Amino acid sequence: MCVQDAEHDGQEMESLDGNTKKSWPLRCEPLNTQLGNWDGESPVITSSDEISAANPLPLQSICEETVLVDRRQSSPTDFVPVLRSGEWSDIGGRLYMEDTHICIGDLAKKFGCNLLSEETISFYGVFDGHGGKSAAQFVRDHLPRVIVEDADFPLELEKVVMRSFKETDAAFAKSCSLESALSSGTTALTAMIFGRSLLVANAGDCRAVLSRRGVAIEMSKDHKPCCITERTRIESLGGYVDDGYVNGQLGVTRALGDWHLEGMKEMGESSGPLSGEPELKLITLTKEDEFLMIGSDGIWDVFSSQNAVDFTRRRLQEHNDVKKCCKEMVEEALKRDASDNLTIVMVSFHLEPPQQGTPVQRGKVRRSISAEGLQSLKSLLEG
Repeated sequence: MCVQDAEHDGQEMESLDGNTKKSWPLRCEPLNTQLGNWDGESPVITSSDEISAANPLPLQSICEETVLVDRRQSSPTDFVPVLRSGEWSDIGGRLYMEDTHICIGDLAKKFGCNLLSEETISFYGVFDGHGGKSAAQFVRDHLPRVIVEDADFPLELEKVVMRSFKETDAAFAKSCSLESALSSGTTALTAMIFGRSLLVANAGDCRAVLSRRGVAIEMSKDHKPCCITERTRIESLGGYVDDGYVNGQLGVTRALGDWHLEGMKEMGESSGPLSGEPELKLITLTKEDEFLMIGSDGIWDVFSSQNAVDFTRRRLQEHNDVKKCCKEMVEEALKRDASDNLTIVMVSFHLEPPQQGTPVQRGKVRRSISAEGLQSLKSLLEG
């Protein structure tokens, strides 16, 4: 997808009720701040599809299968999301699996941070690696911890997430300087759900799509060189776009890692044309919001956002199984000759399936046919 018109490149905020800030009293136990120490307590779920002959070890994904029921609403008119999540991935048409993902039902609890508020913060992420799998694994394993260990978590989540992307990127640069074999890059798309709020952060061309009564609402923008605002930003920083690639090297305009690519990134206050800074979008969920999908670009190569919502709603109406729906979506992508790695994470906000027969309001498209086309059609019909 090519996004050509955006008002600004920086942090994007949206709130349906105008209230974008939440505050909780916070009490955290001391945490281990060594970035290399993943606690290893999460179940690790790996598909055999992620293994290839050239790459015998799978790219593991961390997922906590859980159903979360939020606290009782304070008034009958409040919507309280009931979260159900599922995920599925496949190596697709590639020789190596470089996608990975993570699902954490309770982010604070996972890292030993006790919030005085009863509100749970859930965390979901998809990371699409390129030039190797090291960057995707590193960001998957470290970004959630960096978020929780930030001094402003969870009082200022937007600032915390923005800062944590940058800190994780810098930490990976340090790791690469110590071990050059790790050199690689990854796009990163995360979604955090707390109460009725949904915060999406994106750097790269993974995509988040929300279903609102069957209408696809894109929660992220694809950061590709064809995007006018991204191209303007790149050129203002001394970079260029050549044949659809940043500096002739990379097909995305934002990513973490890629420190080994000359002229793409710089440490410190100055920055190169390739940015690791995410764009954020914050909304307040309502009862009309049915589910959220976050997927790597391999999914969106063969599904439009609306097509993905339509497909998912039909499957949920048939069996109401979120994980099975993810599997079916990946299988359908393979039938459509998807050539890339495929990863999809889905979060439903209701226990019930989407209502059938819900009217979908879509933009009107004017269709016309040229005189030459009309003549060709006439000739075809006449044999």
